[in-house]
Amino acid sequence: MAGDPTSFFTNGHDEKLQQFWARERGMPNSASLRDILYAQIEEHRTEVFYNLDPMRYQSDFIRGLPGCVRRCIAWRAAPSPGADFSAYDCVVCNFPGILQNYAAQGWNVGYFAPAVDPIMEEYAANENRRTDILFVGSYSRHHRQRAAILESVAAQCAEFRVAFHLDCSRLTRTAESPLGRLLPLRAHRRPGSIRRLALRPVYGRELYAAFGNAKIVLNGAIDMAGDERGNMRCFEATGCGAALVTDAGKYPPGFVDDSTMCTYTSADDVVRVLRVLLEDQGRLQRIRTCGFAEMSSRYSKAAQWRDFMNLIDRF
Repeated sequence: MAGDPTSFFTNGHDEKLQQFWARERGMPNSASLRDILYAQIEEHRTEVFYNLDPMRYQSDFIRGLPGCVRRCIAWRAAPSPGADFSAYDCVVCNFPGILQNYAAQGWNVGYFAPAVDPIMEEYAANENRRTDILFVGSYSRHHRQRAAILESVAAQCAEFRVAFHLDCSRLTRTAESPLGRLLPLRAHRRPGSIRRLALRPVYGRELYAAFGNAKIVLNGAIDMAGDERGNMRCFEATGCGAALVTDAGKYPPGFVDDSTMCTYTSADDVVRVLRVLLEDQGRLQRIRTCGFAEMSSRYSKAAQWRDFMNLIDRF
């Protein structure tokens, strides 16, 4: 973030980015994306390899790293059956149950939390918020719990300004097209109530701007999460000054119901919680203010860097 030359970031599977870098250095066109990533690490003389995509770069990749690399840390916050992370010095995330499963396989693990992007403060300062209820993410019938929540809100909150920025598959887009309606693709079409609210996906600064324009950000864990919570949406919503309304469960420190966020227990209950907040602007403002203050302090980049260095020192 500060442009420090001792750090280097890349997306190893971004074909255009990686091939452009390789051409600049005179690498042959036949160089694989893996070879290019190895070359980047060697040129940078990387000592700590921190990987957010360990399913793509498992132990076989780690064993081929240049000798300059002293520590390898992987972030993985999902069940990973069949994966091999044994060559990493540590596998980290903020879901204790998932870490326990990794530890049972003999891997070193460490608790490590996301951080609030300092840039989010620009969006948190906005008090002229035009969207009452915002959801950003995916809608899928495979994740019944989340789908039921979104369908309930779409059906029962017509008097509020609701926006769903949804990522959908190519098959869903085809099924919902005029031609696709003539094909046997009904199972891939979203309910009409969802389609009416669906907007295009947003990322990066556009994502922050959407959160900064929302009074409430709706969150719902996908089914694989069990009762543990703490996905990135929780940190993004509070970091951008919105009130987080999310499903009940075990949350990281600082996430407290009716203080820094509000929780719901069912598809019917979420509508009740949303109405209570939107009809009590004082309470809504208190949740927004307390959520931003707590998360931007507890989960600051400075605190995250301190925790990261502590992880390095452990091994």
